[in-house]
Amino acid sequence: MRRARGPAAVNLLRSAASVSGMTLLSRIMGFVRDTLIAVMFGAGLASDAFFVAFRIPNLLRRLFAEGAFSQAFVPVLGEYRGRLGDEATRDLAGKVLGVLAGALFIATLVGIVAAPLVVYATAYGFTNDADKFALTVTMVRICFPYILFISLVSFAAGLLNTFGAFKAPAFTPVLLNVSFIGFAVFAAPHFERPIVALAWAVFFGGLAQLAFQVPFLKRIGMLPRPQWSPRDEGVRRILRLMGPAALGVSVAQLSLVINTQIASRLENGAVSWLYYADRLMEFPSAMLGVALGTVLLPSLVRHHSTGDGEGYSRLLDWGLRVTLVLALPAAVALGLLAVPIVSTLFWHGDVFTRHDVIMTRHALVAYAVGLVGIILVKILAPGFYAKQNIRTPVRVAIVTLVVTQALNAVFVPYLRHAGLALAISVGACFNAGWLWVLMRRSGAYHPEPGWGAFLLKLAVALYLMGGAIWYSMGTELSWFELAAVPRAIKLALVVVAGAAAYFASLFAMGFRLRDFARHE
Repeated sequence: MRRARGPAAVNLLRSAASVSGMTLLSRIMGFVRDTLIAVMFGAGLASDAFFVAFRIPNLLRRLFAEGAFSQAFVPVLGEYRGRLGDEATRDLAGKVLGVLAGALFIATLVGIVAAPLVVYATAYGFTNDADKFALTVTMVRICFPYILFISLVSFAAGLLNTFGAFKAPAFTPVLLNVSFIGFAVFAAPHFERPIVALAWAVFFGGLAQLAFQVPFLKRIGMLPRPQWSPRDEGVRRILRLMGPAALGVSVAQLSLVINTQIASRLENGAVSWLYYADRLMEFPSAMLGVALGTVLLPSLVRHHSTGDGEGYSRLLDWGLRVTLVLALPAAVALGLLAVPIVSTLFWHGDVFTRHDVIMTRHALVAYAVGLVGIILVKILAPGFYAKQNIRTPVRVAIVTLVVTQALNAVFVPYLRHAGLALAISVGACFNAGWLWVLMRRSGAYHPEPGWGAFLLKLAVALYLMGGAIWYSMGTELSWFELAAVPRAIKLALVVVAGAAAYFASLFAMGFRLRDFARHE
């Protein structure tokens, strides 16, 4: 039975666009940040050390916060709000906050004390260079409290998203990038090792993000008081769900740790090349996958909790179509425009060299192969989380880890660092394909009519877009002959030409924006 759309209905496309807009601002600031890092530190010993130091708390953040915690917290929170009301929801949030903050505080202290062991476990190749290893340990200790700050930020974001307040959580990452830019420009020259300023930028950026969320929680009346109540039924349900979720997220993060270990044993710069390529790949991944996943999860929870299986299936179908319309051209554009993008953003001066551009280009092309799979996982997995079925995505993630590492053994000897990126891409496509098959077999998802024609039209539009980009960009080597400003102008014109060809052809074949509007 179809739910009636009341006055408080949310336009999901508009909400997703709003989240994407905030994410776009964050990513633009992130590119400014990464350009500064590339110009000031290049791709070498110091930058490799920082990227490993920053990656470690990021891995734990995804485990504690954006991964296992959010997958377990948001569905239960949404159920409490629907069944028991706002007061019970706030009470549950306070109890969860008390337990979460206590666990994170202990984890942070352990991480700071055990920083050398952490670096051994994640970048053993650095032990061949005592200076590189010591520098990484120092920055790990400075960065580690970030896990406490950013996990509490994610806790606040789960509350805000459950109440339909998407903009503030989406804007919050901008503050981390502002912190990076400020420390790189103003603080780095005053440090004995300038790269260490970036570690302090992580620390204060996380603190700023946490402080920013507080007024918005007050505004919706959901600023919880921490309570130590680990035996509460709601808390115990979340912890039970976090068990398999943590395993699933750990599997994904373990793959990244293994890749970092492999990259640390390659030549200097390999970790940095992968970092810069990954940052470019995350731009569309965050704008599309994170935005749509964030908006979809609370709505999918509502459909499931009310027994509206038809609405659940239609909503998932909508998410998949929107994803393909936007993710496929992004993947094609990243692959074709790898050199223009990398050279325009990072090639300024002599620190980040032509060689670094080409090496980063190889990794970016490999990541582009799996961009659609990476984004589809962010759409399909919430379909299982909304049903509080976390075990299925976990099983798929474990098999994906095995597949990815087997592919590493095949690709890395021939493709070096780009082989690591390609293995992740193929693994992501495998992950997304299997999740789709399992969702269909469960009977929860029934594709709406018209998928064949939809995919055919997308293929035609992508062909025309690819042709427009290919003919307007010229050869890759020609981009090295342009100065910075003409290079940026030409890149903008090529992107506009490709986008115009893509959307104009879709329009000619009958696609209209209103066809993708959806209210919940």
